[in-house]
Amino acid sequence: MELFKEEDLIPPLAYRMCPKTLDEYVGQRHILGHGKLLRRAIEADRITSLILYGPPGTGKTALARIIAEKTKADFEWLNAATIGLDEIRKVIQHAKARKAKGIHTIVFLDEIHRFNKLQQDALLPDVEEGNITLIAATVENPFFYVNSALLSRSQVFELKPLIEEDILKVLNNALYDRERGLGNLNVIADEDSLKHIAKMSDGDARKALSAMEIASLTTSPDKDGNIKITIQIAEESIQKKVIVYDKKGDQHYNTISAFIKSMRGSDPDAAIYYLAKMLYAGEDPRFVARRIVICASEDVGNADPMALVISTSALRAVEFIGMPEARIPLAQATIYIATAPKSNACYKAIESAMKDISTEETMEVPNHLKDSHYPGAKKLGHGKGYKYPHDYGGYVEQEYLKKKKKYYNP
Repeated sequence: MELFKEEDLIPPLAYRMCPKTLDEYVGQRHILGHGKLLRRAIEADRITSLILYGPPGTGKTALARIIAEKTKADFEWLNAATIGLDEIRKVIQHAKARKAKGIHTIVFLDEIHRFNKLQQDALLPDVEEGNITLIAATVENPFFYVNSALLSRSQVFELKPLIEEDILKVLNNALYDRERGLGNLNVIADEDSLKHIAKMSDGDARKALSAMEIASLTTSPDKDGNIKITIQIAEESIQKKVIVYDKKGDQHYNTISAFIKSMRGSDPDAAIYYLAKMLYAGEDPRFVARRIVICASEDVGNADPMALVISTSALRAVEFIGMPEARIPLAQATIYIATAPKSNACYKAIESAMKDISTEETMEVPNHLKDSHYPGAKKLGHGKGYKYPHDYGGYVEQEYLKKKKKYYNP
């Protein structure tokens, strides 16, 4: 009985579409653009020890494969999750034997963050002596997981999540590539389905390609032999439904407007719903955080000054920890502002003052308030007659504006 068909043994699409040259490589222009240091080193086959870190599907392993194809050195593939010290020692012994024959060895070590200090230390002498060139990859920040001695002997490059435009390019390459991709299957994917997969893959090319492969292999051809990928199929393939939300269109502005008005109107449930909608749809969490900060001052103000403290702390947290965890401080700040007492007195005060500045004659600073610390200031009468409030118990009547104005009304 035949358990597997021949096509079952074909490697996954994400593996087949792995770029073979730097020109095929998509994304990471900040380190691999023309003229950039890492690109020049790869093209010249002058690689030094590297640590590549970034989220899954951003091209760390793909970059290692390109280096493996490009270099004249022997290339060893290792995964820190599956090997121990004995295997490391064997690889290094082989590298030393090759070095004696004038052959260099590059060791690619995936998931280096899984190595403990002892295992990392075992690599140090041979990296130092040039017996091996180490290329390590990790999804974790190496400055927390890789010991300082190894870091000091390596160049660290951060790979960033691919932008939507890059993911679309990767998907289209796979659709039309007859040798490695889906070109022979006559797959027709509409623009909305591709954009949905690209958006929901969160910058992960592997995730996007896997979703496209599932969609293509599980959809029956029509009468013309074409496999049509619709938005509904794309939703099922990447396990995320489509949210009608255009970051530059009506849905963007309508949702953020409803979000702010719900906080202003003291409805925490509505505010949280709109927050969840924006984050699910892929809205920039920093944009959301900035709107929360503005609402904290504009609509809560000094009725509860802690609102501004909490909202600015949420903004800092978003920048520090990123998504998906950043949704929690954003939710905390949203609920705090929605349930806080409201006052727009500060907003009205600055708006009124700005209007006067733009429409009325600008008032000069009274002489007794002018700076009197520079030479010659006293001769001009600057500071003369100024009453220091602390000498009067903290408050004293004196003129602060040439014309009396009332801007702040608590």
